[in-house]
Amino acid sequence: MSGKVIFWSVTVALGGFLFGFDTAVISGAEQAIQQHWNLSEAEHGLAVAIALYGTVLGALFGSFPADKWGRKPALIGVGLLYLVSAVGSALAPDVNTFMLFRFLGGVGVGASSVAAPMYISEIAPPDKRGRLASLFQFNIVSGILIAYLSNFLLAGVGSNSWRWMLGVEAFPALLFTILMLYVPRSPRWLLSVRGDRAAALEILSTISVETAHEALSLMEENIEKSGRDTKLFVWRFRFPVSLAVILAVFNQISGINAIIYYAPRIFQMTGLGESSALLSSAGVGLVNLIATIIGISLIDSKGRRALMIIGSVGLITSLGFVSRAFFTEQFNGVPAFVFLFIASFAVSQGCVLWVFLSEIFPNSVRAKGQSLGSFTHWICAALVAHFFPLAATQLGGGAVFAFFGTAMICQLVYVLMVMPETKGVPLEELQRQILGEELDVKQTDP
Repeated sequence: MSGKVIFWSVTVALGGFLFGFDTAVISGAEQAIQQHWNLSEAEHGLAVAIALYGTVLGALFGSFPADKWGRKPALIGVGLLYLVSAVGSALAPDVNTFMLFRFLGGVGVGASSVAAPMYISEIAPPDKRGRLASLFQFNIVSGILIAYLSNFLLAGVGSNSWRWMLGVEAFPALLFTILMLYVPRSPRWLLSVRGDRAAALEILSTISVETAHEALSLMEENIEKSGRDTKLFVWRFRFPVSLAVILAVFNQISGINAIIYYAPRIFQMTGLGESSALLSSAGVGLVNLIATIIGISLIDSKGRRALMIIGSVGLITSLGFVSRAFFTEQFNGVPAFVFLFIASFAVSQGCVLWVFLSEIFPNSVRAKGQSLGSFTHWICAALVAHFFPLAATQLGGGAVFAFFGTAMICQLVYVLMVMPETKGVPLEELQRQILGEELDVKQTDP
């Protein structure tokens, strides 16, 4: 595999680092922000969740710049949004200004979740696509871990330590924006949108000289057969559309963002002090990173379905024990169960979702399909993050985590009965498999 392909993939995946950092950094600042501006529970929930509402907007409209101007310009714009958000949030004089800049950062997160995995899938060799696209998730969890560690280290710098926690994101945002200037455009975008065969072939040759002409022929055949129709909501695409929506919903009603956003608060609910809770949150980030590395190493060999099955079992088990702990008010094992939950999520849904979304749609609607999956993911994430504090207060942690566990039982049934395997199949061949256009394409089960 070309070293340039690895460089391009790693660079684009840095958008995931900013995604993860921006998502998790609020966990160390949220209680200080509530006290600083004397926010009610409802106002506090909105201040925390506002970035997620931004991700909904970014995911919903992220396909437009990615299709019209290309994946590369869209990702450069994402880097600039992260940069502006980090500086503005750190310097915000009031809560409304703070929420505006956090909202802009959320738009960047949503747009990056559309453009980054899609770009990597479009330049990756089929047998390495899972690992390379999973770099996006690896960087997400790296960003989460660094955010937790950064919050822990900055917690003692003074009464305004929360401003420093939010502001340091400006440095990786600037680096990402600069590095994106050295990444080429997607060959599939060049061919399908611009009709630039020579430029597409040049990039495909850089990826692999041996397979460049064959890949170009498959892409041209795909375009000729599908045309340049970009309508997503048609009967022909009903199966990939349903897959994207249902798996994205399951991803969030696992409760992952409730744990990521409110980890320090959850650990404090179990009796840990503030400093220990912050440090335990860093442990969540470390477990997340290790499990993600395991998932990346297995996603191309074992397949997407196998990881989802294993992860679902772990999520059901861990959520059941956490729910029981809150019902019985015996919290001794909660940190261990939270770590099991994070590991189960990271090795399955965390690695699989963004890869899977970037694979299951044809070239002509891939950006819109990725946008639909991302939009669904983020609207659910925003609702979970916004209403988790209220639900935990009104219903109790036991009932909330029992709901998450029940959702994961449903997910396991869906994966076993419906979810197809996508590993190792060229994107154009995969389109035929998913849409049922070529019945003799073998589907590889784990």
